[in-house]
Amino acid sequence: MTDTPSSRAAGKRDPALVELSRDHHQALAQALWLKRAGREDRKAVTDAFLEFFDHHGRRHFAIEEELLLPAMARHCNATDEAIVRVLTDHVEIRRRAADLERSNDVPAATLNELGELLEAHVRFEERVLFDRIQELFSSDELALLGGAIQAAEAEG
Repeated sequence: MTDTPSSRAAGKRDPALVELSRDHHQALAQALWLKRAGREDRKAVTDAFLEFFDHHGRRHFAIEEELLLPAMARHCNATDEAIVRVLTDHVEIRRRAADLERSNDVPAATLNELGELLEAHVRFEERVLFDRIQELFSSDELALLGGAIQAAEAEG
């Protein structure tokens, strides 16, 4: 029997998206540190986030924008709410990271807000975007997407 979108188990992450979900786990750890940042540790938290973003976050966003979202747009309109939300979140997170790079004295509240945004973004992708992709895509499409994601991860 051929695996179709409706025949896959709900809630189970398809192997095609596992690498991106692993990145999300790291992002959630960063979000927690940002949300808990206080006056005393804000410099260390800022430095840790910027290192994470430079080494993982930027590439993760690029993979989603270059591979995942265009593939999803084949199944729905490119102006679909989920696609727009992900892109808008990416722009805002990038802007905030750039602001952190330019500032020597970041208020803890700024870090806390970034943590909230990052967590909400990751949860949305995991709970809405990825589940929708698994519903819309055939097994063959998911396998092709997974291969492209793995190749892109290996490059970066």
